[in-house]
Amino acid sequence: MSFLQSFGLTNPGDMATGMLMLVMIAYAIGDVLSYKTKAIFSMIFVTGFIFLFGFWFGFPKTIFDDTGTFKFAAVSLPFILVHMGTMMKLKDIKAEWKTVAIAVAGLIGLSIGLFFIAGPILGKVMALTAAGPISGGIVATIIVSEAAKKVGAEHLAVFATLLLVLQNFVGLPIASACLKSESRRLLEKFRKGETQDHSAVVKSDPEVPSLRVFPALPKPLQTPFVLLAKVAVVGWLSLLVAQYYNAFVGSMGMKFLEIHKLVFALFMGILFYEIGFLEHKILDKANAMGYAMFFCLIFVFVSLPKATPEMVRSLVFPVVVSFAVSLVGIVITSFIMAKLVGYSWALATSVAVTCLFGFPGTFIVTDEVTTATCTTPEEKAFCMTRLLPKMLVGGFTTVTIGSVILAGYLAQIIIALGGK
Repeated sequence: MSFLQSFGLTNPGDMATGMLMLVMIAYAIGDVLSYKTKAIFSMIFVTGFIFLFGFWFGFPKTIFDDTGTFKFAAVSLPFILVHMGTMMKLKDIKAEWKTVAIAVAGLIGLSIGLFFIAGPILGKVMALTAAGPISGGIVATIIVSEAAKKVGAEHLAVFATLLLVLQNFVGLPIASACLKSESRRLLEKFRKGETQDHSAVVKSDPEVPSLRVFPALPKPLQTPFVLLAKVAVVGWLSLLVAQYYNAFVGSMGMKFLEIHKLVFALFMGILFYEIGFLEHKILDKANAMGYAMFFCLIFVFVSLPKATPEMVRSLVFPVVVSFAVSLVGIVITSFIMAKLVGYSWALATSVAVTCLFGFPGTFIVTDEVTTATCTTPEEKAFCMTRLLPKMLVGGFTTVTIGSVILAGYLAQIIIALGGK
């Protein structure tokens, strides 16, 4: 038994605690390096490679099972999706409908490119698996990875994880370059006094529901236990609805209409937030978001113990092809949508590539670009009010909503193709 598995401890329960410490240290190193590099090296990127190399050189390969983190992650994931539904109101998304249209078009463009261009090269199952992490973030990766495992393609779960940890390096430089171009265009108009056509959107109060059905919970009762119970109720209800709905459409011979249970959890989170049952960013208010994300990320890394050096080397070419084809699809659809909705191509591309990094990358890259291109606080405020809402809505549309819905349907296709 390796020292890393026992840390000098002999009691099995204590050994599990020691291994949990190892996982937490890996996360902490990822956070520190992400901060030091201003998110150029994301936390997921750093931690992913710590685990990858760790499993090659001594980490216990059963660490996620021995610590119980995988089981807890599996049962708590619907609660995280419910929380994601409380992050932005439908009214705000509707106000930025042009941005939403571009973001959705980008997801469609990359999916079409992967299926019809990358599919013949890599195989359709691998190409569809790539669409999960490239179209969004952690949840989409989890959904397609689980589908790949069901058809016995364990290497595709590793493939999806590699795409997820590398996507920041693809998306952030492109977004930065495009935002710089758009920022300079806006500054030129601002300095000439041609600002009458600006489109800054005033957001609604996120703490006030769109349709108050449930009375507001008094502040003293907004305790972590009460808020977590509300999330759990909505999460359980979403699983129940998903179970009955999918059983119904399946019995009617319409399995193509089945919806992934996590998609239901997201929709139910949005619904119960809109009618006032759930508070805005409810897991944050319950002081539980950090703990929830700790377990959620386990799904991202759980396939890495099976990732041998030979397997990783064999996946380099598929990773390059997947990113290249996806970017072609995004660029083409961004150009078309920019013409249709009246955005510049640079702004449309910036919005579309948010699927590759999401929040907080959407805020960080916008803030860094406007700081670099603007010379006065007034110029920075002007550019931020016109760029940041679009980047935030774009990231929310792609990573939080669009990718989850897309991955839910991709999972069904992967299982169908893998079963042949």
